[in-house]
Parts: sequence; structure tokens; C-alpha cells
Amino acid sequence: MIERYSLPEMKAIWSIENKFQKWLEVEIAACEVHAENGVIPKDALEEIKQKAKFSVARIEEIEKTIDHDVIAFTTNLAENIGPAARFIHYGLTSSDVVDTANAMLLRDSSDILLKKIDSLLEVLKRRAYEFKNTPQIGRTHGIHAEPTSFGLTWALWFAEMKRNRKRLERAKEAVSVGKLSGAVGNFAHLSPDFEKRVCEKLGLRPDPISTQIIQRDRYAEYLCTLAIIASSLEKIALQVRHLQRTEVREVEERFKVGQKGSSAMPHKRNPILSERICGIARTIRANSIVGLENIALWHERDISHSSAERIVLPDCSIALDYILAKTTSLLDALVVYPENMLKNINLTRGLVFSGQLLLALTQKGVSREEAYLWVQRNAMKVWDEGCDFKKLILEDSQISSKLALEEIEEIFNLNYYLRHVDEIFDRVFV
Repeated sequence: MIERYSLPEMKAIWSIENKFQKWLEVEIAACEVHAENGVIPKDALEEIKQKAKFSVARIEEIEKTIDHDVIAFTTNLAENIGPAARFIHYGLTSSDVVDTANAMLLRDSSDILLKKIDSLLEVLKRRAYEFKNTPQIGRTHGIHAEPTSFGLTWALWFAEMKRNRKRLERAKEAVSVGKLSGAVGNFAHLSPDFEKRVCEKLGLRPDPISTQIIQRDRYAEYLCTLAIIASSLEKIALQVRHLQRTEVREVEERFKVGQKGSSAMPHKRNPILSERICGIARTIRANSIVGLENIALWHERDISHSSAERIVLPDCSIALDYILAKTTSLLDALVVYPENMLKNINLTRGLVFSGQLLLALTQKGVSREEAYLWVQRNAMKVWDEGCDFKKLILEDSQISSKLALEEIEEIFNLNYYLRHVDEIFDRVFV
């Protein structure tokens, strides 16, 4: 488990103590239903509920000898309960307990992640409106394209995270199922009604059909959803990294008082948080492959999935929780330089208005191919000779014969490119 990145709430869910606590909750719920069915005496149930305690250290000590964690767990319970412990684990197989407990752990993890997404969405929306009318150069292939609004970038991130929230809600539903159907899933020693009632006590739905285990396409959906969300966070962080480059410097991670950027170069202010987010996102994506590999198991089950899940389920949940929180704090405090955005728009001396100029010429009856050549020949002079694009256009007799001065002025108006921003915002923030 990647302890370094564990935030308290998520760390508590994936602690070894909470894992065994969830196992105990499954065992107690099963005993309660057995008692309701008359399988377990009610006084034995009360004794179990009063005395059922476990010690992590003792479980680990027992496991060293028997090499089976669930039996070590039930043995430790029996040491504390006494004779009534014979009703613990009655009719169950290990995966009935482990998989049903896992459902609760994944459900609770999803709830934390959903809250973190909500916090991020609040920041994205607020800052989208803050920069709604802030001009910025759009880039394709990393090259200046056309002017846009910096607020649209935030709105785009917001819309994507809204989709991610829906994905996680679906994944939560997929993993929130328990199973208590026995060794091969056919209820040989239990019943579907027993399973349903135990799951209801635990806040779960019964899996409609299982083998000895809950099928791992459910876990794969959870892990892949976390990978998609992590990729969205990396997408945001990657853009921050580019925009913080010295040559660009349109945004910058907040540099705290006392912070140091380099052991060798005192002037450095590096996008370390964005880089960390990108790195951890790669780990989450890589771990999602384990979830996909675990779908195919032998017959009613083998155990090849178990060891890997002990790593990837907590690690991915913890890691995503961490980078969601870090992305939120990063964006909440992100320093933005609108003056540098305007400076960068003007960096290519008006070339970014070439597309609108092309369209204006075609509206005057010039063929698209000919208009393209007229605009491009002037654009290449700007690239090669450092000329001013607008000045060249005004001096170009063919272009000026088609477009009046005021029409050319309007082509080079930034507001033209922001005229639909309000409408886009209305579509995103409904």
C-alpha cells in the first residue's frame, strides 16, 4: 500500500483493522439471519455479538502456522467467544466473507472519491466563470491555432469530471454486491433468501449469480473507472505543466513561502505537484490492467486474483483519493497571468487570425483555394521575416480589393472568438 499518499479517511477504510472489522460484520450479519431462521440459538447469537473480538497481532500469529487468513480470523474469534463460536462461519466459504466485505470497502471508498470529485467540480466551476472572458491562444499540435477563452478550458475540465462522476456512480453500483452462496455458488448449504437478508443488513444487493466469488468484471469496472478519472487529472496537470513553461508562463503553481525548487538552482519554481499527479496517474492506469487480468479465472474460482487485489484495490483507491485532493488544491490556488496570455496571442504578430481572414475572403466570392494562397503567402512572410500580419494584409492589393478597412479590422478583433462563450457555459453548467 502506498502509505505516503494515504489521506486519513481513505487510509482508515483500507487499514488491516477495518478489513477484519468488515469481515466480522459479515459474520455477525450471517449469524443474525441464521438465528432468525432458527439455525442458531438466540442466546448463542447474543454471546457471539458480545464476545466477538479480534486482534490483528493474534490473527497474524495464527496465520504463520496455518497459512490461511480467514481461518486465522475465525480461530481468533473462537478464542474470544468460546463454545458459541461453533456457529461462526456456519455454511459459509471464505470468499463469502472476503468478497462481501470487499463490496463494503469498495462502496465506502467510492463515497469518499465522489465527495472529492464534488470538491474539484466546485473549484472548476468557480474558476471557469472567473476566466470566462479571458482571451488565451488555443493550441493544436502545440502550435498557436486561434484565440479562445481560458474559461472554456476550465469548463471543459468540469464537463469531463461530471462524466467521471457518473462513471464512478456506475462503478460503485457494480461493486456494491455481496455473495453468500457457498463453495461453488449454488447455495448447497444456504439459500438465496439467506443471502438477500444478510446483504440487506450490510447495505448491499445480492449478486444475482456468482461462483465461489463475485465475478471480477465488477472489480475491473471499478479499477478502470479510477484509471479514467486519473487520466483526466493527468490531462489537467499536463496542461498546467505546459502553461508554466518559462517561454509560456500563462499559469503557475503557487510557490509557498520557504519552498525551494532545486538543490542546485535557487531560481527554480517547478510544477512539481502537476508532475506528481501525472506520475501517480500512470500507476493507477497500470494497476487497472490487473483488474482486467483477474476477470479470467479457472472454473468456479482459483486464487490468482487474490494476492494482486490486496495491492491494487487499496493502492488505486488511495492514490486516486490523493491526486483528486491535490488537483483540487492545485487548481484552487493556481496563479494565472492574463497579461502573458494576451502577450502570447500577439506573439505571432496576428497570424492567429488567418482562419477568419480566409473565411471572409470566401464570403466575398474568392474561391477557397485562391483565398488560401493569398492568406498563406502573407503568413509565410510573417514566419520567415518577422513582419506584421495585419500590415501585410492591408498592403496586399488583391485582399484589400475584396475587403474594406473596417472589415479587416473586425477580422483582427479578439471578441469575435469569444462571442459564443456564454452559450457554451449555458450548455455546460446546467
